[in-house]
Amino acid sequence: MVDTSKFDDLGFLLKPENVAWYEDGKVRILDRRIYPVRTEFVVCERHEDVAQAIADMVTQSGGPYTAAAMGMALAAYEVKDAPEAEVREHLTKAAYTLSHARPTTTAKMQVVTARCLEAAEKALDEGVHGEALIEVLAQKAFDLLDGMYTQCESAAAHLAKHVPQGGTVMTQCFAEAYVGMIIRHCRRLGNEIKMICPETRPYFQGARLTASVASEMGLDVTLITDNMPAYVLSQGMVDLFTSAADVITMDGYVVNKVGTLQIAISANRYGVPYFCTGTPNKGHPTIDTVKIEQRDPELVTMAMDLKVTHPEVKGYYPAFDITPPELVGAIVTDRGLYSPYDLESYPGPLTGVGL
Repeated sequence: MVDTSKFDDLGFLLKPENVAWYEDGKVRILDRRIYPVRTEFVVCERHEDVAQAIADMVTQSGGPYTAAAMGMALAAYEVKDAPEAEVREHLTKAAYTLSHARPTTTAKMQVVTARCLEAAEKALDEGVHGEALIEVLAQKAFDLLDGMYTQCESAAAHLAKHVPQGGTVMTQCFAEAYVGMIIRHCRRLGNEIKMICPETRPYFQGARLTASVASEMGLDVTLITDNMPAYVLSQGMVDLFTSAADVITMDGYVVNKVGTLQIAISANRYGVPYFCTGTPNKGHPTIDTVKIEQRDPELVTMAMDLKVTHPEVKGYYPAFDITPPELVGAIVTDRGLYSPYDLESYPGPLTGVGL
């Protein structure tokens, strides 16, 4: 269907077919909750299964956007033999289900599913039905992923210029293609950087995903626990701190995996610049429009399916935290670096997903 060879140097996790992929009436999603301990895929036979996989954190970071788009192709498969009116209604409902799988990222997910709906409606208007419509949506899903990767590559090229020669970058959680692209562009500049990755409890995305991609790409990468960043920063071991963002509000706040705030505070204290990669989202003009997702508190009492607490101990699990603009050195976009206080000058698109 598509040529994915240009992604071959980015590591297993970032290859499109290992993010989420529609084929033969199913969507296959790499289970990022357990990689690299085990390499397993969740196979979804209905678009509702895709939405559930997104809600259950089978895929994280940029993965849900690709999964949702592939889920739209699956939704078309579900009604491939139905009358046109039923197809349109079904795809509209599927777009809602997929985009609302997780509350904090709904606005960005709606952009993705809307693009898929637009492609479907155009094809239907032109008399495209059945297998041909499925192919249109599967291709659209790949094109959206390709577009996001292109945006990540452009942003990474800007960020790479600010990493000192032989410098060490601290990350947070898993910034999807930004990780691979930063490594790629630093190498193009002849800069063999190092990475320090906090583990990112309770799903260990930093340990399992970011560190894996960096290692697969031959980088010198060191893992630390989530209570070590401030000490590591205080020892002068880090030249730059970077994260992606689940939401960047127009008033300059960064909503990202919980733990980002404490690293940003420490980086600010010890004079380490914090550059956030991503694009601002006009769907969130101010921080009070963002709903912080509260996930199952029981997950905090677990470590990779192992219960680590006394039965009566309670957990608390906000999925994201909020970093204020005064702690953000720059928002690194595909168009260059922007002050978090001047995001209105970013020329767009202001969707938060570069689409």
